[in-house]
Amino acid sequence: METDKQFLVDTANMRMPFGKYKGTYLIDIPEYYMVWYKNKGFPKGKLGQMMGLVYELKLNGLEDILRKIRK
Repeated sequence: METDKQFLVDTANMRMPFGKYKGTYLIDIPEYYMVWYKNKGFPKGKLGQMMGLVYELKLNGLEDILRKIRK
């Protein structure tokens, strides 16, 4: 359970390390871009898992969860 909490905190504070939205918090990347990445395939590893979580949160209108954690 503690690792799940830490993963949420890490995801809330993660910035995109490359590409068009480099330096942008994952949760602040536009939904259309996350959908594009979902169709293309998220990167392997922790970044891909974080992007998958952000995609699911945006899809279900729950992105405020990560924004509140970040504050």
